[in-house]
Amino acid sequence: MNRIEGQIEERGYWGSKAEFLLAMAGNVVGLGNVWRFPYLCYRNGGGAFLIPYLVFVVTCGVPLFLLETAMGQYTQEGAITCWHHLCPLAEGIGYAGQLILLYNCMYTIILAWALFYLTFSFSSQLPWASCDNSWNTDKCLNLAERNLTLNRTMLIHSTPAATEFWERRVLSLSGGIEEIGKINWEILLCLIAMWIICYFCIWKGVKSTGKVVYFTATFPYVMLLALLIRGLTLHGALKGVVFNLYPEPARLSDPQVWMEAGTQIFFSYSVCFGTLISLGSYNQYNNNCYRDCLWLCLLNSATSLVAGFAVFSVLGFMANAQGVSIEEVAESGPGLAFIAYPQAVAMMPLPQLWAVCFFIMIILLGLDTQFVGMETIITSVMDMFPMVLRRAGRREMFVLLFCLTCFFGQLIMITEVREVKFKYLMSKTAKLFDIIEDMTKSRPNYIFMLCWKYLTPLVSLVSFVYSVVETKPLTFNRWYVYPDWAHALGWLLALSSILLVPGWALGRMCSGKGTLKQVRMKIHSSITYMHHLYKAICIAFEVYI
Repeated sequence: MNRIEGQIEERGYWGSKAEFLLAMAGNVVGLGNVWRFPYLCYRNGGGAFLIPYLVFVVTCGVPLFLLETAMGQYTQEGAITCWHHLCPLAEGIGYAGQLILLYNCMYTIILAWALFYLTFSFSSQLPWASCDNSWNTDKCLNLAERNLTLNRTMLIHSTPAATEFWERRVLSLSGGIEEIGKINWEILLCLIAMWIICYFCIWKGVKSTGKVVYFTATFPYVMLLALLIRGLTLHGALKGVVFNLYPEPARLSDPQVWMEAGTQIFFSYSVCFGTLISLGSYNQYNNNCYRDCLWLCLLNSATSLVAGFAVFSVLGFMANAQGVSIEEVAESGPGLAFIAYPQAVAMMPLPQLWAVCFFIMIILLGLDTQFVGMETIITSVMDMFPMVLRRAGRREMFVLLFCLTCFFGQLIMITEVREVKFKYLMSKTAKLFDIIEDMTKSRPNYIFMLCWKYLTPLVSLVSFVYSVVETKPLTFNRWYVYPDWAHALGWLLALSSILLVPGWALGRMCSGKGTLKQVRMKIHSSITYMHHLYKAICIAFEVYI
């Protein structure tokens, strides 16, 4: 349909099957596969960790992945209005998911940090491989220096150059969360650049997103393959790989190991946020989403395993070069991406080349996840107000307004306290079977019905209860304890999404017309969807607590 002023535009579809698959792959394969799964694997029993991981894949990951994708494809609606069509009582799940995605727009600061590192990767001397810079202290230790003789006392009483670059040059850490400090203008410029890129990735909807993912979803695999090959050829690489996968069956008796596996599946498979619903909603009705979901889930888990080899082969080399155990160099999250791996790269031949490859991979992995999350929010809002927003030029203006709002909300993240803040924020079932069969011409395995009705709600509820019981005060760098008001703020963020789910259901019941018996009949007709309340509460709680 031509873009005529005042005329409502069509919602649109993916230009091809490849665009859908690449967008989904770019969304589910992200930083968590590279900087979280390998660390969880080694910390929670090595190869034995794969047992609880696969249990959660079967009982939660794949069933919910298929469920949400099929919901979007069937309703052709976003993550909020799809619930209005299927189960109005549970529409709060859609709002809660979008609120979580809005909070997760803080993700862009990671991309800004990675871009900052990338620009320095083209320097003749990597700044995190030297102690001759203005931000270095007398305790700085250059681990990349050749013929350096190390001992444990030296390591304990010194700070690696990569750590000082991260904490003193990139973050300029303040004394605590209550000390804001000044804005780092270099990180600000990087943040502006990343928001501009995100804007142009989604400003035209699936027309632009479908084209961008041909590069952003595939090129990270080229970089990952290059880093894997390089890592496996380093001295000490085998030691790192074996260390990562060496099984410790005794760890399986620890409930925390199972919790870690479940949390990884929820985040890695991007379930409960509404992104799968929104991406699936742009499919043609007869697309075989059943087969697509199985292959995408396999790709996700396989990428995590390959990333584990790439990361721990390099950490094995680093530990071997320093003469220390791998436990002393293994990190997760920002510690891996911005301290451990850059330090290891500085110790390799041609360090600039491998630094460029690594940070390009980090940026593209995070970029996909970021702009798909943004597209999910934009799609959800536009489906709620199609008469207003689906007119010529209005989507572009709405996306611009959304990006500007998120950008200004992120300015606090580029002050001297940003890392501390970032660390803190860090009956119908049978009918659905018929719907999937009608869309794909193939009936799903009966195990999915068992998961949707029994296993997934039970596993989600147990995970939620355990996470509440085992909640501990959050610390930073093992020494900084957050003040009480910061913990209160964290609970407020968590409850803001958690309470949307039962709150919406209660509001619908109170505002509905009819007798109490009629209201109860409406509840009974939607009761099989209520297990989503558990999974939404579980994932919202784990995001913030």
